[in-house]
Amino acid sequence: MLPTATTRGPSAGTVPATLVATVIFLTAVAPLATDMYVPAFPRVSEEFGTTASAVQLTLTTFFAGMGLGQLVGGPFSDQRGRRMPLVAGTVLMTVASVACAVAPDVWILMLARFLQGFGGGWAMVIGRAVIVDLAHGPQLVRVLNLVMGIGGVAPIISPLLGAVILQLTGWRMTFWSLAALGILMTFCALFIVPESMPPEKRHAGGLGEFGRAAKSVLSNRRFVGYVVVASSAFIALFAYVATSAFILQNMNGLSPVAYSIVFAANAGGMTLAALASARLAGRVSTRKVIFVGQIIALVAGAAMLAGALWWATPLLVATGSFFALMVAQGLINTNGGALASAEVPEHPGTSSAVLGLVQWTTAGVVAPIAGLGGSDTAVPMALLMIGGALLSLFGLLVLARPQPAGAPAGIRDEYEGR
Repeated sequence: MLPTATTRGPSAGTVPATLVATVIFLTAVAPLATDMYVPAFPRVSEEFGTTASAVQLTLTTFFAGMGLGQLVGGPFSDQRGRRMPLVAGTVLMTVASVACAVAPDVWILMLARFLQGFGGGWAMVIGRAVIVDLAHGPQLVRVLNLVMGIGGVAPIISPLLGAVILQLTGWRMTFWSLAALGILMTFCALFIVPESMPPEKRHAGGLGEFGRAAKSVLSNRRFVGYVVVASSAFIALFAYVATSAFILQNMNGLSPVAYSIVFAANAGGMTLAALASARLAGRVSTRKVIFVGQIIALVAGAAMLAGALWWATPLLVATGSFFALMVAQGLINTNGGALASAEVPEHPGTSSAVLGLVQWTTAGVVAPIAGLGGSDTAVPMALLMIGGALLSLFGLLVLARPQPAGAPAGIRDEYEGR
């Protein structure tokens, strides 16, 4: 029998460091399962005798699973509690990773990747809901930024780790490694994560309750606005992931090693910005921090477009724009998500699920769009950077505009930094 501490969570407003570390581990699923695997695409295509497009679909199915897992897992945990559903998600991810490792063809691999993403998304959204259950106001913003900031190490090391595994063994070992991480996640969920949703706060469940919860969160204009703020930032982020290798290697002649260094430096910029956001929580209006990030993203997109149209995207413009873009991500993404969750505290699981679904659906759609112009132009990338920044600004300034003068003081204080 597990210790009582695992079923009785800490008091509201307190988030132990061990729990924060566990949630960081859970949120590392996506970058680990994508960036570790991408270097193996040519090997997978060769072994299965299939096209590059078919192998690319294994990434798309993973994103689809991530989105659906968050959509289902969040409301389910509102009904049944956090802890055991979280364990179920980590177990599913582990089993699916094993299925990926032994897949006999690309079609089985696609299915296994979908289930892997579903389990990972399920676990990710519940981990985030636990934080929302326990932290409030500035502490919620601070903790979620710490999760993003420290978790930003994952996309830095994932490509290098995947390349080392591929060099020493083969692509299947990547999935065996992810299965081992899944086992570790399961033990963390069992022994570290508390039950933060007591029975008296749970919803009745069923399709009717889910529909009511979804209607409730989506009818909140400010919640929708902050979802747009955070999800629009994903437009530029995944356009960058999809096209930066072509822009920096094909168009500017960087070697794969040099590209990996630039990629890691950019991820480091995002991490430092997120950590700075955590330090500013409670001192500076979170809306102001988001707005600064949006302006940085817009300027970066404009510089990239000018460089693409008139100067053939020189290296200095490309690297500077990419770094600025990733710094902007660290200021926008988690802050927008934190304010979205705070708007609907009565439905933390459902709100996290909606946010996750929109973000990962955006990721799946944007990646192929970014490559429509081919591998010798940065114009589509630049347009997506600008469009994402403008849409994010619309979410902040129009949909999530400040409360009117008659709104309760506590709400106005929290969102406007007074």
